[in-house]
Amino acid sequence: MRLATLRTGKSYILYDKDSLCDADQAPQIGPSTFDPDWWQAQGRVTGQAPGRGASLFLNAGTGEEWVLRPYRRGGMVARLSDARYLWTGVERTRAFREMRLTADLLARDLPVPRPVAASVTRHGLTYEAALLTVRIPGARALANLLENGEADDELLQRVGATIRRFHDTGLDHVDLNARNLLVDNSGKVWLIDLDRCRLRRDGDWKGRNLERLERSLDKLTNSVTARNTVKQVSEGYTEGYSA
Repeated sequence: MRLATLRTGKSYILYDKDSLCDADQAPQIGPSTFDPDWWQAQGRVTGQAPGRGASLFLNAGTGEEWVLRPYRRGGMVARLSDARYLWTGVERTRAFREMRLTADLLARDLPVPRPVAASVTRHGLTYEAALLTVRIPGARALANLLENGEADDELLQRVGATIRRFHDTGLDHVDLNARNLLVDNSGKVWLIDLDRCRLRRDGDWKGRNLERLERSLDKLTNSVTARNTVKQVSEGYTEGYSA
């Protein structure tokens, strides 16, 4: 990847030159790249992902689909503003940090979606942001597979092994749950949504990640199935089965 920064008006855009450009050739980069209405007007919105923020699936016109995810707040603070964050500098924005972290992990050959671009629009002391990534063809959330009884022991062990790979690299995923783990048509496991995540030295954070995932798994299945699910994921994590 070749990352570059473009400033246009109040917007700052960090983008991959191999996916987008700011010259007179397509596909172009600019504020409209992050505008759902622009994509809708072109008839290139192909679907929508569940969850806060309503991520859109887009026909990029390059033979692949992109995911456009706006940054949205949750909890009590969302009552004040669900889309604005405190401005402390462009490189400290959540979108730029996630874009750079995802590019770093991709360069380490870890299974994350390829980032396309991050956009930050400043409004005085606050900003709004969005992120574009390449959609993983045929990928389904582990949560969906578990709910439909489609996750066998071998897959669950690969989930554990994949998490171990990220942990060995030092990734602290602060929202590790069954909806942020995707499985593609070949059975490969992917990790998504790296907002607020970071690379760290070894520590107790690994255990907290796994505890959060276990709570997520417990909510999706009955107690007997949940125990086996956690057991298989733990075995894959401990033994390092092929991911």
